[in-house]
Amino acid sequence: MSIITQQDSDSLKEFIQIHNNFIIIGHKEPDGDCISACLGLASILDYYKKPYKLISAGPFKRQEIKKYESKFTDKIEFMDSEERNHTGLLITDCSEISRLGDIDFDFKGLDTFIIDHHKTSGLSENAKGYINGEAPAAAFLVQLFYEALIGPLPKELAEIIFFGICTDTGFFRFLTSSNEAAEVFNASARLNSYGADPRTTYNDINNGKPWNTRKLLGLLLSRAERHLNGKLIITYETLEDTHKLGTEGRDSDALYQLLLSTKDVEAAVFLRQDTPTTCTGGFRSLDKVDVSIIASKFGGGGHKNASGMSCEGKIDTLIPSIVKEFARII
Repeated sequence: MSIITQQDSDSLKEFIQIHNNFIIIGHKEPDGDCISACLGLASILDYYKKPYKLISAGPFKRQEIKKYESKFTDKIEFMDSEERNHTGLLITDCSEISRLGDIDFDFKGLDTFIIDHHKTSGLSENAKGYINGEAPAAAFLVQLFYEALIGPLPKELAEIIFFGICTDTGFFRFLTSSNEAAEVFNASARLNSYGADPRTTYNDINNGKPWNTRKLLGLLLSRAERHLNGKLIITYETLEDTHKLGTEGRDSDALYQLLLSTKDVEAAVFLRQDTPTTCTGGFRSLDKVDVSIIASKFGGGGHKNASGMSCEGKIDTLIPSIVKEFARII
């Protein structure tokens, strides 16, 4: 994995120095990594005494990030052309404007710097930034930028960044025997030395789930079906399920972990009917299957072993199409 160079850190520093104001934003439906990376960038701007707004379209569905919701807003005041010329847009944990969600603001044309780690991402035209598809978390990259530009992280920030890394690595269980894993463990060890507490972080991520999420988890497990000789499992959530059990405090990580621990299973899919005509889907896999290929067929993307999508369609028609695409690679 190519870790950030002096040129990379200098590029971010220059971007910060030439702008007067900043917008920091990550993808819609934020997770712990997205929130942590945004807060890490905010701390870098604090060091350089640069004003900023933390923006998120939300919703903050996950229980473990609820405490950070008050730091963000989905409102951006109108800017005239001069203000726009002096405003820098910092995007993290995604690279596409379309992934930012429903924000009443025109981001196009703003000078942009992107820090992302998704395999299917790329720098858009005229955007600056750093994208490393081998990095397991955006928060990990933000940590490296902070250390390169400023030095050791203060305790509170170390806790936040460690939380983000643990979120996207499944508390390190998604890492393999590689230079990538060694770099992440080294960085995490530094966070521990700065004051991050692994036990507290684990409890923050895994405990305190609402009771209705346990009921939903049981429902999704009972509805799961195997395909392709048991190599693929698909389950789904209907509009009626959502209305009955709500959207707060979802625990999709536990669902995927249970599905993927099944004998012979190589990939798992969770579909949710968001509206009568649109669905979102999550794709997870074990070592060999690249689910980003499947997600891209439905307008999504992500990582080899963890991707997502949002598309037009209904569950009963999407499932056969998804099985057909998996049949090409499993």
